[in-house]
Amino acid sequence: MKHPDPIPSEASIFLEVSWDNGAARLPLHSSITLFLLSYTECTSFHVYLVSDHADSLQALSNMVPKSLDVSEVKRGEVPALVGACRLPAVLDAGGGFCRAGLAVVLRHIIQRTCQLEPGRTDVASLLGFKNTCLKACAEVSQWTRLCELGIPSAVEEHLRSPTEKHLQLPAAILHLEQRLGEPVRVHNDDKIRRQKLQQQKNKSSAQSEDPNPDKREKTFPSEPETQGPSAEAHSAEPYRGVELSAALAKLSVDAAPLSSARERSDIRKVKTTELPELEHVFAEGLYFTLTDVVLLPCIHQYLSSLQQHAPHALTFLPLLLRWFQRVQELPGVCRAAEDCGMALFSPQVSGSCSHQPKSPQTSEAEQEKSRPSQEHFVGGPRPTLSKLQENGIEAVFSPHPCPSWTLHWESLPAAVNPTEGKMSDTRAVRKRQQLNNLVAMVTELARPGNTIVDFCSGGGHVGIVLAHTLPECQVILIENKEESLVRAKDRSSQLGLKNIGFIQANLDYFTGAFQIGVALHACGVATDMVLDRCVQARAGFVISPCCYGFIQNTLKFSFPRSKKFAETLTYKEHMILCRFADQTAVQLPPERRLIGKRCMGLVDLDRGWAAETHGYSVRVMTMEPESCSPKNNMLVGVPADNGKIQL
Repeated sequence: MKHPDPIPSEASIFLEVSWDNGAARLPLHSSITLFLLSYTECTSFHVYLVSDHADSLQALSNMVPKSLDVSEVKRGEVPALVGACRLPAVLDAGGGFCRAGLAVVLRHIIQRTCQLEPGRTDVASLLGFKNTCLKACAEVSQWTRLCELGIPSAVEEHLRSPTEKHLQLPAAILHLEQRLGEPVRVHNDDKIRRQKLQQQKNKSSAQSEDPNPDKREKTFPSEPETQGPSAEAHSAEPYRGVELSAALAKLSVDAAPLSSARERSDIRKVKTTELPELEHVFAEGLYFTLTDVVLLPCIHQYLSSLQQHAPHALTFLPLLLRWFQRVQELPGVCRAAEDCGMALFSPQVSGSCSHQPKSPQTSEAEQEKSRPSQEHFVGGPRPTLSKLQENGIEAVFSPHPCPSWTLHWESLPAAVNPTEGKMSDTRAVRKRQQLNNLVAMVTELARPGNTIVDFCSGGGHVGIVLAHTLPECQVILIENKEESLVRAKDRSSQLGLKNIGFIQANLDYFTGAFQIGVALHACGVATDMVLDRCVQARAGFVISPCCYGFIQNTLKFSFPRSKKFAETLTYKEHMILCRFADQTAVQLPPERRLIGKRCMGLVDLDRGWAAETHGYSVRVMTMEPESCSPKNNMLVGVPADNGKIQL
C-alpha cells in the first residue's frame, strides 16, 4: 500500500471510505466523484481512499474505475491541508493548494480535463451556460445546497434504515420532483418555444387528417432515434417534442439539430407570453450538466432501495423516473456506471397504490424557502433606536490600540502591497490603512506556532501580509472563488512564503484547528459564519463586517443573535438596523452617516454579546482613519479562558 508523500508530486484526490458492520462502503460524495472521473475519462489525478481501516481498496475494487491510479491511506497520514477539510478534496502538486467540497472538486475535475483535452466539448458542456453549473456555494444557493447536500444526505439517511420510513418520501426528493415539473428557462428559449409551437400545430394537423390515429407513430419524424439500453422502455412513451431533440443535438454531433429555417408567419406573430413552456429533459432543463452527474449515483441508490423495499412509492415520483430513464440513454453514462459498479435498471412501477406517502416534515431548506428573503420597510430607524435606548442598549466603541500600529509599507516587498491585486492607487491607500488595523490586532493576539485563518480571503491581501510579518505562524487562506485564490497563490510564490496554505472551499468544509480567525469585509451573514467557526474552534477573532443590508435569517442563524437584543427587538426591527447600517457612504449627508454608524455599532454589539455567551471577551472598535472605509468597524474577541491573551 502506498502513502502520499509530504509534498505530493502530482495532483491528488482524497475520497472518504466508511465502514459499517465490518464492511467498507463509499459515501455518496465519493461515489459521485469516481463516477465523474470515469465519465470524463480523466486519469490525471492520483486517487487516495481515506479510511481508518486497512484493505479498503480491495473491498471496494468493483466500485473503483480500473483506469485510475488508486491507493489507500490512513486518515491520520493525509497532508495537513487535506486533514483540515471535509472530503472530497483535491491537493495540487506541491501540496500548497487544496480544493474541498463536492461541487468545488467536481468543477475542478471538469476544468482539468478540458485543459488537458481542449477538444472535449462534451465535458465542457457539463458546466452549463456561462460555466456556472453548481458554482454558487451551498451557503447562498438553495439549488446547490439541494444537490450537493440535501439529496445525498436524504439518500444516505434512507439507506441506513430503508424499511423503517419507506412511506415517508424525503423532502429533498420531493423538492427535486417538484423542480422537474417546473417550466424550463434557457438561453434563447424563445426560438425553441416557437419551434415547439410549430411542432404542436403540425401534430394537431396530422391528427385531424389521419383516419387511423391508433396506428400513428408516437415520436415526431424529425426527432433522433432513441439510443442506449432504455430504448425499449421509451418506445411506449408519448410524443416527446422539441425539448429532447434540442437536448440530444447538444450532446452529440451525430444527432439531428433543430431546424434553423425561419418559422411560419403565423408562428412569428404569436406573443412570447403565449408560447408553450419548455419541459425538463434533464435536471437543470434541456441539457445534461454536472447536476445530472451529481444526482445519478444518489437517485440510482434511492430508486434501487425503493424497488426492493417499497415499489409502490415509485408511483409518486413519475418525473424523477422519467429523468432516470433519460440519463441512461447517454452512452457515456452507461459506460461510467458500469465502470463504477452501478447496475442501472428500469424501475418497475406498481399499477396501483392504496397508500399515500406520509407528508414529510418540512426541511430546513423548505423553511428557508418559505421565509421572505427581504422585507419591505417603511419609515426610518429612529423608533427602533429609541426602543433600544429606552432599554439601556447603546452602541459602545472601544478605544483604538497603541499609536505605533501601522506597517512600514515602503520597506515591504512589492508583492505584499495590495497594489499587486490590480487596484487603483486611491483604493490601494485605503486598503493599506484597513490592513494596518487588522494586522495590528492579529499581531497583538498571535503567538509563535499559532495557525491563523484568513476567511473569505479574496485575493489574499490580509493573509499575505500576515504570513510575511508573522513568519513563526502558519497562515491559511480560505476562499470559494478560485480566480481570487489563484492570484493570492501567485503573489505568495513571488515572496517565497513557506508558512502559507490555500483552501478553495465553502466555510463549512473547513474543519481544521486554528488559534486566530480573521476576515476583512465579510459580507452579510459571512461575518456570522466566521464568528461561529471561531467560537467552535475556541479561537480568537479579528473581523471587519460588511454589507449589513444582506443580513437575514438563514439555516444556521436567526437574528437578533443575542438574548438581550432578541428580548427587545423583533426580527423586522433588527433588519431595520441592518438596512440603515449600510448608509455610511461618504456621499451621504453627515447626519445620515452618523445614524448609519450608530446602527452598525448596534448590529455588531448584538454579535459581540452573542459571542460573550460562549465565554468570549469582545471589543467593537473603529478603524483608523475612519475614512479608510465606510464599513470601518472591527470585532475583536478572545476566549475568556485563554490566559495568554488579555483584552
